[in-house]
Amino acid sequence: MRGENRRQQQGAFSYVSIEERIPADHPIRRMRLLVDGILKRLGGEFDRLYSDTGRPSIAPEKLLRALVLQLLYGVRSERMLMEMTDYDLLFRWFIGLEIDDPVWDPSTFSKNRARLLEGDVAQKFLAEVVKFARRQDLLSDEHFTVDGTLLEASASAKSFRPKDGGGEPPSGSGGWGEFKGEERKNDTHRSTSDPDARFYRKSKHKESKLAYMGHVLMDNRRNLVVESMVTRADGYAERTAAKAMLARVRAKGRPTLAADKAYDTRDMVDATVALGFEPHIARKTPYQTSIPESLLRTARYKKSQACRKHIEHIYGWMKATGRLGKLRHRGLRTVDWIFQFAAGVYNLVRLVRLAPSLP
Repeated sequence: MRGENRRQQQGAFSYVSIEERIPADHPIRRMRLLVDGILKRLGGEFDRLYSDTGRPSIAPEKLLRALVLQLLYGVRSERMLMEMTDYDLLFRWFIGLEIDDPVWDPSTFSKNRARLLEGDVAQKFLAEVVKFARRQDLLSDEHFTVDGTLLEASASAKSFRPKDGGGEPPSGSGGWGEFKGEERKNDTHRSTSDPDARFYRKSKHKESKLAYMGHVLMDNRRNLVVESMVTRADGYAERTAAKAMLARVRAKGRPTLAADKAYDTRDMVDATVALGFEPHIARKTPYQTSIPESLLRTARYKKSQACRKHIEHIYGWMKATGRLGKLRHRGLRTVDWIFQFAAGVYNLVRLVRLAPSLP
């Protein structure tokens, strides 16, 4: 017998909890355990960021769990994230909201981001994830790869105006202006939308874009991020960031550093050796290289060159799933915060499958 097709559901109550609605074998359960374990270790940091008096705020743990979901599911904005949380029980369960709890206004993230920025929460989140991976014996702490990628800024090329205020658009142009044939440089121009962004092109035959540079130092054993940072985009940014990250990394044994041809310069090779790393850097040409010929024939060098290409998977996930290919935030500090938090979430995605035990 055919059942009735009612247009509206009249039931007012449900006797099934949110917990029961999430399948027991759903991978989001392991992710929730990992995230809760990391946030629990950051509890002391959160206590220092919030006052002991006044009206209770939204728990920072809930805000961060919501941002984890945004990256995991590629949600393009906080507004859409709150819309999905309103009707998606899995989102409510992961964040820690009851079925009748009201969702937050999207501006909640903007208002609380300043406090989380001041506390360097994203950097500490990534650091705790790395510590967990180390306790699980998933890091070699000996073989590393470094690379950088271009992050397109949330600003139009037509916002790149002279710093002295000249070159205003003609009346009736809608504020867009005409810059064809005009020489525009970072020394004389800057974006009115995002002053920290820089005009840069990745290669000779590519168009210039307002952008930042994102940098990652990867452990070659399990392709996990151990250090990350964002800088302004210029021709020296990759090597400068690599030196800074290498100085902070924990290494042991005979550590190696793999990289592509952009790092094959005398200053980079000398700095790598001075920091105690063996430079397994791809050379430009036999006549334009700083890499010793004897090093190229070693098995360690060939292994590093094979492993270094896996770093592209990290950038692919961040840009495709995490939606960092075209940034939504402005300002160097904010972009750096989002990038480092995304690096931590990428590690968690890997650790859900790799970790033998959970916190």
